[in-house]
Amino acid sequence: MKARLATIYLYKAHAEAGGLISYGPDLPDMFRRCGGYVARILGGTRPADLPIERPARFDMVVNLKAAKALGITIPETILARADEVIE
Repeated sequence: MKARLATIYLYKAHAEAGGLISYGPDLPDMFRRCGGYVARILGGTRPADLPIERPARFDMVVNLKAAKALGITIPETILARADEVIE
């Protein structure tokens, strides 16, 4: 904000803390899915035999307070696609 730069962050917490926009993996969903991996390892599967998984869900959060402070107008198409809009 001091440098008046519009920034897009990776994690939702950054937008909630005052960042302009965040777009990244849904961390709670990723942590829930880790339980399946733990169960398979405890069931005897070797970790090296488990496939690598990518995030399945992504969140986009737009902070309109930050946009207003920076003098930026966020297009309606972006707001319509956002999972959460902070006003």
